[in-house]
Amino acid sequence: GYRVRNGQWTQIGRQSPLLPQAFYPVANTIDVKNGDILAARCVFTGEGRTTNTQIGGTSNDEMCNFYIMYYMDNSRAVPYMSCGDDSSSELFRNIPSEANIPIPVSPDHMMSMKHESAPQKDVVDLQEPKREEEVLDQGDLYSLLSKLLGEREDVVHMHKYNPTEVARAQKRLMAEIDSIMQKKDLGWPRLGYKTKEDAILARDRVHKFHQLESTVSPSRSRTVSARQPTTGEVTWHSKHTAESAHLVEVSDWPEADLQLGQVSGLALNSNGDLIIFHRGDHIWGINSFINGIYQQKDLGPIQQSTIMVVDPVKGKVLKASGRNMFYMPHGITTDKDDNYWVTDVALHQVIKLSSDGKDRQLLVLGEAFEPGSDKKHFCQPTDVAVDPVTGNVYVSDGYCNSRILKFSPEGKYISHWGADRKRRVPFWIPHSLAFLPDKRELCVADRDNGRIQCFRADTGEFVKEIKKEQFGGEVFAIAYSPAQGGLIYAVNGEPPYGQATPLQGFVINYSTKEILDSFSPDTQKFKLPHDIVVTADGSVFVGDAASDSVIKFVLSAKAEHRSVKKGGIEVQEIEDSLSHTGKAAGSLNLGNFFASHKGYTRHGFDRLSTEGSDLEKDDEDGTDSENEEYSAPPAPMSSS
Repeated sequence: GYRVRNGQWTQIGRQSPLLPQAFYPVANTIDVKNGDILAARCVFTGEGRTTNTQIGGTSNDEMCNFYIMYYMDNSRAVPYMSCGDDSSSELFRNIPSEANIPIPVSPDHMMSMKHESAPQKDVVDLQEPKREEEVLDQGDLYSLLSKLLGEREDVVHMHKYNPTEVARAQKRLMAEIDSIMQKKDLGWPRLGYKTKEDAILARDRVHKFHQLESTVSPSRSRTVSARQPTTGEVTWHSKHTAESAHLVEVSDWPEADLQLGQVSGLALNSNGDLIIFHRGDHIWGINSFINGIYQQKDLGPIQQSTIMVVDPVKGKVLKASGRNMFYMPHGITTDKDDNYWVTDVALHQVIKLSSDGKDRQLLVLGEAFEPGSDKKHFCQPTDVAVDPVTGNVYVSDGYCNSRILKFSPEGKYISHWGADRKRRVPFWIPHSLAFLPDKRELCVADRDNGRIQCFRADTGEFVKEIKKEQFGGEVFAIAYSPAQGGLIYAVNGEPPYGQATPLQGFVINYSTKEILDSFSPDTQKFKLPHDIVVTADGSVFVGDAASDSVIKFVLSAKAEHRSVKKGGIEVQEIEDSLSHTGKAAGSLNLGNFFASHKGYTRHGFDRLSTEGSDLEKDDEDGTDSENEEYSAPPAPMSSS
């Protein structure tokens, strides 16, 4: 790695990737000033290989990272930075010749890194059962695993062995690791790596260690069962008792297949109709973006209707629009006039559309396919919220910039901010927004920080943070209802590396920050819950981007009443009516439930969702600043 200043290349560090990952001291003090370029090159050899090796982020590829630890004046420091841009070939024409030569590592050097004491004896000791009183703590576990991995010579030098010996060595190693992990006297639950239909790709090794640490750490607070309310979990909806305040899936909704693509956004209009924003036959995959720039423009815009207005009772399509407009839909909301406000992460734009089915663009913010971080550009914006009183527009921007921008109803820039500015804890992918009209606040699902933050809508001043262990490290989406003084609805995401946190939805008391209920479907599993809305009567819809579906939940008492009605007994139901639209609770107009949309026929999209992990087709650092959610397919298929 080098610092480039005025054409002069100064070496920061040079090391073989075969040696242990660590921070090595620099030979001389190096300062970095504004205008300097930091450049690094990795050199791989294909010697001894019979197939091509690709650069990429999977176990079949090669990649490397050059990490630098630095310090600066804390009054000017930006604690969340990344350096991962591709540069021009012109720059690297002048790179010192030493950067093109692989660094040799002698066998003696490799052996010197190992413990001098008898390694095989240590391995045997690892396999011996420990006494019950010898409970491993977290440090012991890492020490044992590190020792085991460090002392297995046959793993380090696999290329010197024939395939049979390699297989035997791997089998012995995995048996020894499994022996450690299965010890019943560890004192806390096993790692619990799950077998999933869509495995999640690793981000990077540094982040992987932190995720492992959080996985095996003992739980500091008891997880409340969704179906067994604890003492103090009283009613959170005025019409129901504590026993009936649990959200349950409506298994027969929708009554007909909606034939959706990846469901990225949900909203409500003033009639209480559900609005679905989906990606048709486009898929966000590992090849979709490089450095935030969309790579699949040649596919053209999505030909299918991407915006669907659906009857929330039966799931019947009332209206469909949004053809030949979008490339990678993400967030959607509505304003008081029922106009659509959407984001497209490929276009890097926020678009205001008429809801009359004519797809009239009333306002466009951002430049098509041009990411940026100034006042006139976005970089993969994720969501929009509209103040129903002032008409001001709030944009979460998003995967690259990690900020909130505020605009006037006419699209004039007003201000922007990034998370809680007093505590200097930046956003890590602000993924979803909810406007709280009764409190004049804006809340954001700060996805990869695993938290919900709320701010004053007029000033951007930080108000509160909600961060729960049950979230499991990721909060994908939020919605709000003013019922009971304020309820926040949220869905989490599954962190990488199999952390044993269930995918579920939450009902949270805004004032106390307490989780009042958690819910998940009974007839299926959440795969990638991506957005959520709540209606005036407390019904909840969750859009799942991996299963290409929308799942409806109702309060258990209402589900029982519904069952009685289906049995032939007529029961009159009185529903609440509120005036809020967008992602908040909205009013219901049953007259519109029986409207029909003629001639709407579409084909379903039965293909693998690649949304959920945090890799692009580049070897960026682990900030995920420009990485959406995509999950890797099971072998032998390939994607992310």
